[in-house]
Order: sequence, then C-alpha cells, then structure tokens
Amino acid sequence: MRSRAALEGGVPVHVELPIANTARAVGTLLGHHVTATYGAQGLPVGTIDITLTGSAGQSFGAFVPSGITLRLEGESNDYLGKGLSGGQIILRPPRTSTFRAEENVIAGNVIGYGATQGSMYLRGMVGERFLVRNSGATAVVEGVGDHALEYMTGGMALILGATGRNLGAGMSGGTAYVFDLIADRVNVDALASGELELHSLGSADIEIVRDLLEQHSAHTESPVAAALLAAGDGAFERFTKVLPRDYAAVLRTRQTVVAEGLDPDGDVAWARILEVTGG
Repeated sequence: MRSRAALEGGVPVHVELPIANTARAVGTLLGHHVTATYGAQGLPVGTIDITLTGSAGQSFGAFVPSGITLRLEGESNDYLGKGLSGGQIILRPPRTSTFRAEENVIAGNVIGYGATQGSMYLRGMVGERFLVRNSGATAVVEGVGDHALEYMTGGMALILGATGRNLGAGMSGGTAYVFDLIADRVNVDALASGELELHSLGSADIEIVRDLLEQHSAHTESPVAAALLAAGDGAFERFTKVLPRDYAAVLRTRQTVVAEGLDPDGDVAWARILEVTGG
C-alpha cells in the first residue's frame, strides 16, 4: 500500500489486477488495514481504486470501509459486499461480453448482507436474499431473486428489473424503488397488515432515482439505466416506492420536529416517534 503520508495527502491509488474464484474475501484484508490505520471513518472516497477482471469467489468486498472502491469486470459468487462499511463496489460484465447483462445473473446469493454504509452498482441480476439486514448502504441492481430486502432496517435499494417472491419480509426500515413491481411478489403478510406501503414516486423520490440512474450509468455503462434516463419523466411513473409504515411515520415525525426548530434526536422527537409507532 502507498505510504500513509501519500494517502492522507490525497494522492489516489489505482490498481488493475486479475482475479479468480479461489481468491476468497478479496478486499477484506485491505479494508482491515485501512480501518486499523485510519479508524472507523476510513479514507476520503476514491483514495484507493482497484479494478479486477475475472470471476470473484465468496465475500468479494466484505466489510470494505470508506475510501476503497472495488471495480470488478466479470462476475462474483455469494456474499458480495457482506458487511459493507462505507466502501464502493462496482460490478459489470467484461467489456468484450456480447450478452445482455440485465437478463443474466452476475452475482450470487445474499448480496450486501448486513451492510451498514457505502454503495454498490451491479450491472446484471443477482440471486436470492439481496440486501438482507442492510442498515445503511445504497445498492442498484438490475433484477433480484426471492426474499430480497429481508429484515432490512435502513439504506436504499433501486431495483431495475424483475423481483422474485416474498420481497420485503420483515423489512422495518429503509426505502426501495422497484421498476415495474408486481405487487403479488411483495410479502403477503406485510402488505395485508399495512406494515409495508406501496407508493408512486413524489418529486423528491424522482430526483433520488434519477441521481442513482445517472451514477449507475456512469459507473457500469448500463444500457438499462441509459434507456430509463432517455425516456424522461414518464419512466418514473413505472417505479414503485416500497416503504415500511413505521419507518415512514418516523421520517414524517422527524421532518415535523425539524420544521418546528427542535432537535430531531431530542426528547420531544423521541416521545412523538414512540407515540406514532406504538413503541
């Protein structure tokens, strides 16, 4: 690794290397050294930028902290981005590939499990249990398998393709934007009880989705993102916002408290939050 003085001076590190699926948890040891040296805050975004080509094994980019960007041109196995802690993971097919990425699986199951911060841009579909227990990371993907967003408590997901069954089981926080959502694939009990709400996009949501599409397009050269951006405002009418009811109530309460000039983390705010959530 480049010297600490060079990194702290803002001199970025760029590396290009091949990878094979026998290399497990690539990025984890690097993340350990960054965290041990610089603390939980990591490094400024873009300080270390690594491009890998090939097929990654289990847990690619696990626990990666802020300051590290991992770019993979190829495919990945299960648990990509497990415990992501502020870093960035970008996954796309090889530039010589001729298949349609949005119709093919590019990463395995349980992507982003337990992630707390950071972002992932995945050009292609992934397997089951996408973003299970995510509490703060943002991820863009072009299709997911069964049980996506299971027990999610925070963060954000933008799903640009089909979902499997049982979306949002146990989801208590965070926000998901899903293109052409089939409501029957959302967790039945959560919809019946009102624990999950389905909404059309408001103006603020449109700007969030537009920004994520622009970033996804820039990072992965995704034709899906490019086509949606080119379609204009009409494309946003095909997105559905998936939002936990109590989480929505908390957000509204905090906004009201801020508008009143009060501390959103103060006693008044917490008393109101407990009242609206029945906590």
